[in-house]
Amino acid sequence: MSPEEVRERLRAFVRTELLPKPDYPLADDEPLITGGLIDSFSLARVGVFAEDAFGVYLPDADLTVANMDTIERMVSSILRARR
Repeated sequence: MSPEEVRERLRAFVRTELLPKPDYPLADDEPLITGGLIDSFSLARVGVFAEDAFGVYLPDADLTVANMDTIERMVSSILRARR
């Protein structure tokens, strides 16, 4: 799966499951937690989604605001976990 496919599946998940605003124009670099769109507890849901959708495990220690505040940061964490 390409980085773009990961990005778009992740964006769809965040829009529909975490916001939930399926039509929200979510940019790759838009702050999700520090911007007040989602709370830090949502990161556990992102971890479960990543495991189910991409077959990767993101340890709890990696599910931080620093690593997961934007779509782009989430994609980077997922791609690192795939290696």
